[in-house]
Formats: sequence, structure tokens, C-alpha cells
Amino acid sequence: MGSLGRILVADDEETFLHSTGDLLRREGYTCDCVKDSSGARAKLQQGDYDLLIADIKMPGNPELELVEYVRDSAEGLQVILVTGYPSMKSAIKSIDLPVVAYLVKPIDFELLLSHVKVSMNRSQIYHAMRESKRNLLGWLQQLNDVTELATRNPGDTMLVPVDAYVQLTLTNIVMALSGLRNVTEALTRLGGEQAVCHLLNCPKSDSLIAALKDAVEILKKSKSAFKSKELGELRHRLEALLESEKSN
Repeated sequence: MGSLGRILVADDEETFLHSTGDLLRREGYTCDCVKDSSGARAKLQQGDYDLLIADIKMPGNPELELVEYVRDSAEGLQVILVTGYPSMKSAIKSIDLPVVAYLVKPIDFELLLSHVKVSMNRSQIYHAMRESKRNLLGWLQQLNDVTELATRNPGDTMLVPVDAYVQLTLTNIVMALSGLRNVTEALTRLGGEQAVCHLLNCPKSDSLIAALKDAVEILKKSKSAFKSKELGELRHRLEALLESEKSN
């Protein structure tokens, strides 16, 4: 069975560091352990992680410098802060940083594990959103290039066969919707049906909805170049989908 996700634990308290790492590995996570902020930065530069569990008072992080580095350099990485010395200052500052939980030592492992699971779902949502956006933008560029070629040469339909154009469109629509399905499944695990119902109201999904609207416009633009019943039906379905989401 594969790993449930990659976690980096950074803490200068070695007992907590290694015991937590061992427990998380037993749960199925890949877990690396470092003793300070500089070690954490080096690990983050070497590979992708889903979650950082960081102590506040360890060297290099008393003012949450490590978390600020994550915000600026490791977009999408979830952070759980742990401390034996809680303060109002650090708690307030963490609100403006990518911190999903602020836990005070000694920490019950089951409580930590529950936050780890939530963090992993959020990480999956972020990566699914990013992948969907990349797929949609790449598809839109392909679709636009093909459409422009056909509209510049309306008399020579052999330049871009209709069936090839239809195949390109349908294949990429399936890829895009598959990515959104992954997001929906992650949201279901994270927050239940209510979260799914608000999927298209999520700020991170705005670019995906905008891309689908662009797809509709490109399909409209290509009507004269490609006489295809399938593409017409697809465009109408996308328009209906966007209209229904607008009214929600």
C-alpha cells in the first residue's frame, strides 16, 4: 500500500520529534524529522510535502519565520503548529499564516492525528485544483489554436478534421471533469455534502469556472468552422451547467 502523504516534523525536542515521526509512519504516512528551521527549509527545498508539523520555540522559528517561509515559498503546504509555551502573540500571528491547527504540548496523538487527516484532505484539494487548472488551461490553448487555424482557412477543412477536433474537445473535457471529481471527493471527506454544494463558490475554483466559460466561447467561435452536432450539444450542456451553478 502506498503512503497516505508526506509529512515533515520540525522540533528541537527530540523525544517528541522521533516518537511523533514513528507514530505517523505506523499510520501509513511518509515522515521526515528535523531539529530546527534551517533543516526544515533544506528538506522543503528538496521535495514536496503535504504537511509541516513545526514547533514554535525551536531555533529559527520563534517569530514563526519558518511558517512565513512556507507561505512565500511552498504554496499549498499545510502547517500544524505545536508549542509548550503558548502565547497570545503567536496565536494571533498564526491566523494570517497557512496554519490549520495550533496545538499545546503535551499533545494527545489522536488529536494530532485528526488534524493530520484534515490537513491531508486539504492538501489533496489544493493539488487537485492545481492539476485541474493546469489541464484546463493547456486544453484551452490547444482548442484555441485549432479553432484559429480552422477559421483562418475556412475553405480547407482537411487542415483540421472534424473528428480530430471533437476528440480533442471531449478528451480534455473528461480530464477537466475528472479533476473536479477528485476535488469533490476530497471535499466530501473534509466537510460533507455542504462543502460539496459550495465547491463552485470556493475562491480557488474561480479560475476553473472561468476556464469553462472560455471553453464555451471557443466552441461558439468554432461553430462555422466545424459543423458538428456533438460539439453543439456539448456547448449547450456546459452552458446549462454554468447557468445552474450561477443560480445556486
